[in-house]
Amino acid sequence: MSQLLDWISQPWPWYVAGPLIAMVMFSMLFFGKSFGLSANLRTMCSILGAGKSCDFFDFNWRDQMWNLVFAAGLVLGGLISYLYLGYEPAANISETTITELKAFGIENPGENVVPTEIFNWENLLSVQGIIFMVLGGFLVGFGTRYAGGCTSGHAISGLSDLQPASLLAVVGFFIGGLVMTYFILPHLLVM
Repeated sequence: MSQLLDWISQPWPWYVAGPLIAMVMFSMLFFGKSFGLSANLRTMCSILGAGKSCDFFDFNWRDQMWNLVFAAGLVLGGLISYLYLGYEPAANISETTITELKAFGIENPGENVVPTEIFNWENLLSVQGIIFMVLGGFLVGFGTRYAGGCTSGHAISGLSDLQPASLLAVVGFFIGGLVMTYFILPHLLVM
């Protein structure tokens, strides 16, 4: 059993994880389903009765129950992983990134998953905190709805289904990430 736990807790190589993802996607295409986590918000709103006042939420939410079960499985899997496989708060980032982040005032880059100098309760009501957490959260939510899905839905499900809109969305995700990383983030970190 300990060998199995050791194997599960290690990063899986692409030749194991890739075919597993492909098998899941082929089965979803076969059964006429499309994957995406952001659709769960619409389903939950419909379950709670939002369809009575908004046509967008007026649909048969029972057809999407499998997606809610999948999302619950993600949460349960994360909890099991945390409790039984161990938790390593350090992020594995390159030395170049560590050097660049230190130049921006991040004291121990990679020590935690997110830099605590930015993501903490005291920083929430600062200008930097409002930009990162409030405005950033709004833009992620708005962008997900505007693009018709999240990165997992477009990049995994949409591309495997050969949807041109998903290809356009994924290209936009990468361009947006590059613009944020190289042009916007350096200015926000020195605030």
